[in-house]
Amino acid sequence: MKEITLKVPDHKIDFVLELIEQLGLEFAEDTEIPEEHKEIVRERIRTSDPEKLIPWSEARKQLEFKSKRSSRSLLYGLF
Repeated sequence: MKEITLKVPDHKIDFVLELIEQLGLEFAEDTEIPEEHKEIVRERIRTSDPEKLIPWSEARKQLEFKSKRSSRSLLYGLF
């Protein structure tokens, strides 16, 4: 299954929603999370070490840095 995330400026949201409606796309209101996935998360919570946890703001910075680095590597690989 493909997932698409759109960042739409506030002044264009009505246009985008109209376009989506015209194309006949459907929205999934409620996505069911399989019980086995929930159990994996519960197990990770139980076994996590609070000493190794970092704030979300720091984790996000690390992920953004890795993402930018891998994007650059991908671009350099094309040329």
